[in-house]
This record gives sequence, C-alpha cells and structure tokens, in this order.
Amino acid sequence: MSVTSDTVSAPSADATAQKRSGAALLRNGGSRFALVGVWILMIGLFAALSPSLFFTSSTFTSIFNSQQVLVFLTCSLLCTIIVGEFVDLSVPSVLCLAATIVPVLVVQQGWNTWLACAAAIAACLAVGAIQGALVVYMGVNTIVVTLGMSTFLLGIALWISNLNYVTGLSSGFANIDLANVFGLPISFYYGIVMMAVFAYILAFTPLGRHMRFVGSNREVSRLAGIRVNRIRFGSFVMAALVAAVGGIIASAGLGGFNPTDAPTYLLPTFAATFLGTAVFLPGKFNPLGTLIAIYFLATGIQGLQDLGAASWVSDVFYGGVLVIAVAISTLVQRVLSGR
Repeated sequence: MSVTSDTVSAPSADATAQKRSGAALLRNGGSRFALVGVWILMIGLFAALSPSLFFTSSTFTSIFNSQQVLVFLTCSLLCTIIVGEFVDLSVPSVLCLAATIVPVLVVQQGWNTWLACAAAIAACLAVGAIQGALVVYMGVNTIVVTLGMSTFLLGIALWISNLNYVTGLSSGFANIDLANVFGLPISFYYGIVMMAVFAYILAFTPLGRHMRFVGSNREVSRLAGIRVNRIRFGSFVMAALVAAVGGIIASAGLGGFNPTDAPTYLLPTFAATFLGTAVFLPGKFNPLGTLIAIYFLATGIQGLQDLGAASWVSDVFYGGVLVIAVAISTLVQRVLSGR
C-alpha cells in the first residue's frame, strides 16, 4: 500500500514543482519585459486616439530618427554609473564641447574636418582624465566635480563659439550621421551596435564583470584583486570618449551645434538611464534596457504632442518618469537584497 502511495505522491510533487517553476518563470519574465508590454499598450492607445497623426510610418521614422544624441549620452553615463559613480552631471557638456569644437575649428579656423574631430576627442579625453583623477585619486565628491566641470565646459563652449550657433560644416561630412540605411539614418545603427557591444562586454568579459563588482562593492572587489581605481578612472575616460563621438556625429548631422542646447539633455539622459533598470535586468543599469527606455520615452512624448499637448509636456514627462524610475529601481533593489 505504501508503494502505491509513493507512486501517487511522486507525480503530485513533480506537478507542484512544475507549477512553482512556471509561476517563477512568469514572474521573472513579467519583471523583465513589463516596460516592453507597456510600450506596446501605449502605442495602441495613441494609435486609437490619433490614428491619422500617430499611427503612420513618418511618426515611427521620426521617433527612431531623433534620439541618437540621447543614445550616446546614456551610454556615456552608463560607463560611470555601472562602476558606482552615480551622478555624473557632465556628460551633456562634454558632448557639447566636442560638438562645438568641430565647427569652430573647421568653419572659423579653416582646419581639416578630421583633424578637428581628433582635436575634439583629445580635448574630451583630457576632461575625462581630469575628472577621473579628481574623483578617484583625490577623493573629491563626484557631484561637485561633475557639476563644476559641466558648468565650466558649457562656458568654454560659449566662449569659443562667441555665443553664436556656428554652422557651415560640409554636406559630405553630414553623411556620417544622415546617410540613409533602410529608411533610417546610419547613426541609428551606430547606437544599436554600440549598446549591443557594451551589453556583451558587461555580460561576457572579465572587464564587464569587474565593472559590475566594483559598482556593487569596492572594498570586496579590492580584496578580490580587482584594480578598482584603474577601472573607476577608466570609466570616466571612456564616458568622455563616447560623449565626444556623439558630439561629433551630432554636429555633422546639424551642420554645427548650439552650445545652449546642452542643459536640455541632462534630464532625458538620467530619465532613460534609470528607466532602463526596469527592463531585462531589473534593478541593474544595463545598455539594452536603456535603449528600450529611450524609445519608450520618445514614443510617449510624440504621442502626447500629436494629441495637442504643448511643448512643456516633454519636461513633465521626463521629470515624472525619472521620479518613478528611481522609485522602482530602489524598490527592486530592496526586494532583491531581502530588505
């Protein structure tokens, strides 16, 4: 009789385990892809409310055609935020510096375009190295350094441009940003490839794992033999490089750059980066989640504007999303840590 009982109870236990496994898998998938589902629902809502304006190919082309600067800025911010430097406020100004140097040198000083690009990159790398040295080796607070540097760089950009919007870069140079590939500018694909490579580095290389370890606990990482300060310093330099390349591409597409635009990128950059922690790797900053968040936000703003919302809606939307995203990220981290 006991044999029969064991025979009957075993399948029952297996079925219970399978149900629990399925429920856990569903919860895990729901937490990873909830924002994607909300994105799809949002598209459906805007399409129903404004089909003639929103649900058109031109609208979606506009959404995916207009976020290249933000992709580079968020990637730059991720370089430092993943290693635990949570508030790098300088990335928009670093991009602005590169985007201003190129047209100033080419149009006003007669430099060769590619030599001007090299000078812009060198200047931004110097900025990244200075910030890294101040934060990592001198122990100056990250907020103080990056906020001060942000204001300083904006002032430098305004000075060298003489408070003007310097334009006049060649149409041939614009092709590095605007060349059409399958109906979208080539710079869109730069962003996709860049974020994919960054995600690969973080997930499958020793450097990426070390960056994650340093961001989680510097002292434990140091005891494990990881060169913590070198990784932190390198993150500032790499962030500056990514922002510089983004600035060069932006200036190419626009034919120049207006330095006063730099502060407008700060809020969207942080909103997209923190919202990205709700996708793919809940509670963790990750490139692919950030990429989804960028186009999620762009879709929301485009839809609201098609419904007649004024231009201020973008500030309200980005600000609200940033608060919500930070709150969600904090709650997820508490749940994962068991607090």
